[in-house]
Amino acid sequence: MTTKQTTILILDDEPIVSKRLKPSLEKKGYEIETFTSSADALKRIQERQFDIVITDLKMEGVDGMQFLAEVKGRFSDTEVIVITGFATMETAKESFNRGVFDFLAKPFKLGEIAEVISRAEAKIKNR
Repeated sequence: MTTKQTTILILDDEPIVSKRLKPSLEKKGYEIETFTSSADALKRIQERQFDIVITDLKMEGVDGMQFLAEVKGRFSDTEVIVITGFATMETAKESFNRGVFDFLAKPFKLGEIAEVISRAEAKIKNR
């Protein structure tokens, strides 16, 4: 029996974030789709469910809070990880109130996000 590849959508308006994350996560065997526009990412989550969504908070147009509300509203099983350069207790609290799996302040190390992803993945597999 083959285990399904964990799918991850990354949304960050800074292309460097996706550029750094995508190759290192693909090496770990994840299927990654990256977006720098929240409108494009919203369109994509209407087409398919992702196991894990990693989103920035501060973006043009739809911000991360709206985006995560949309993801959770559509797919309550999707685990959302918030990454932000504007981490405050308020944004962290609001994220968790909206069902976020974890919250990482930028800049973060690849190892840190990989660990959060594997915890989220374990939670999904244990359902």
